[in-house]
Amino acid sequence: MKLNKFAKLGAVAVLSAVFLAACGSKSSSSSSKQVLNWDQTAELPTMDLSKATDRVSFDTLNNTNEGLYRLGKDSKVEPGMATKTVVSNDGLKYTFTLRKNAKWSNGDKVTAKDFVYSWQRTVKPSTGSQYAYLFSGIQNADDITAGKKAPSTLGVKADGDYKLVVTLDKQIPYFKLLMGFASFFPQNQKTVEKYGSKYGTASKYMVYNGPFKLTKWTGSNLSWTMKKNNDYWDKKNVKLSAINNKVNKSNSTGYNLYQSDKLDMTYLNAEQAKRLADSKELVTRRGASTFYLEYNQTKKEFQNKKIRQALSLVINRKQFTDKVLGDGSTVAKGLVASDMSKHNGKDFADEAEVKEATATDTAKAKKLWNEGLKELGVKELSFALLSDDTDKAKDSTEFIQSQIEENLSGAKVSVTNVPFKTRLDRSVKGNFDVVITAWGADFADPISFLDLFTADNTYNNGKWKNAEYDKLIESSKTTNAGDTSKRWDDLVQAQKVLLKDQGIAPIYQQAEATMVKSKVKGVIYNSAGANYNFKDAYIK
Repeated sequence: MKLNKFAKLGAVAVLSAVFLAACGSKSSSSSSKQVLNWDQTAELPTMDLSKATDRVSFDTLNNTNEGLYRLGKDSKVEPGMATKTVVSNDGLKYTFTLRKNAKWSNGDKVTAKDFVYSWQRTVKPSTGSQYAYLFSGIQNADDITAGKKAPSTLGVKADGDYKLVVTLDKQIPYFKLLMGFASFFPQNQKTVEKYGSKYGTASKYMVYNGPFKLTKWTGSNLSWTMKKNNDYWDKKNVKLSAINNKVNKSNSTGYNLYQSDKLDMTYLNAEQAKRLADSKELVTRRGASTFYLEYNQTKKEFQNKKIRQALSLVINRKQFTDKVLGDGSTVAKGLVASDMSKHNGKDFADEAEVKEATATDTAKAKKLWNEGLKELGVKELSFALLSDDTDKAKDSTEFIQSQIEENLSGAKVSVTNVPFKTRLDRSVKGNFDVVITAWGADFADPISFLDLFTADNTYNNGKWKNAEYDKLIESSKTTNAGDTSKRWDDLVQAQKVLLKDQGIAPIYQQAEATMVKSKVKGVIYNSAGANYNFKDAYIK
């Protein structure tokens, strides 16, 4: 998920991520007291779940809409729109029975046809969904996204209003986790067709079937509200009446609002986190999200492996995480986040680590840099470093710019900090030289990261390509999909191929230091996928 940082996420990424938290009350004499005021670090790009890519969007979708399942604490699968699931013996057919008391906020019933329409819309090539690849493994999905078959042939069918049948081409080990991710939520066809190109661009151009409804979002403003949805099937257990979201790109501004009780949560910068280290309201969240440098490899200079290696080796990541970030973030061991996936007691990040890919070695960096320049036939290299316009992002680009220019002769780095939404757009269009971006796992499996860098993945904005890598990823999905150990080995070797070629330069695994009022209770946080679930949140 692209992070709004990331934020997110997974999700691309903003250098200061968006992690939400909420409140509500188990017993409140006035529902008006059940209002949460939440800090955001980036704009909300879209509410079209077929087109969403970032953490802000997915967190909002996760709380205003609902799929077959909801993901509870530790990504535990819990009932959502589905009340019963039957899986065939070969694991290739899922039959979901849907609840009959679910409604959209416009009064329409939520039916199996809403899932069929949504999934077909997402995989339809003309929709332009960057998440269509997640449907791979569902019958005919790959041929549909390749334009070889019609969306109507996708392996998802409605058997009446309340029975959904999904047929797979191959076993998908993480299928149930996907069903709790927003890309697989239903969509109301009548609403999509009514609003056309405006669908998902403002709160009024949407309908909702989740615990909350989005209001007061124009599509470009820096504040919005999630209001309790009285049409939600389980509304009696939703305690919050509203969640007010306010974008504060300055940590100082956010903390001042927090101190004056105008915010119930705010993000801290390194200085603030150190100063408030002993506070009982300090909450640090470690996410399954990794920030990295992505090189535009359609450009000759970044096709040169030595140039890519030099730029990575010159970054002192330990100094960066400890002195610049200071929020609990740690040096990345690779692309896949630590403490997310384990096999036989071993963490994936440890098994797939290539130490040189995240090491600091200025002497070697200078040697490789000079060799790379010679191979390119130039004496100097100028390029732009792109990132977001938050305080944290600006501190990050400044640090990396100085590390490069101070240690690599002939390197001239200009910095461009733009709003998160703009950076996403530039990244997708390939309008960058080097970008600080991030990915947050959409579900707790290494493939959620590693899928990004196959040659044909729409998220592979830098266009890195490697045939061996593609072969390993394909093997993990086909030949070895049913063998846990062989599949694990495929993915371990794939990450090593990516890192040895310095296809990207992993920098850090994100953690966020926040202040959260002690009255905020019941918030569910998951490091992978949509991070926050506010359904059970309340203010004590």
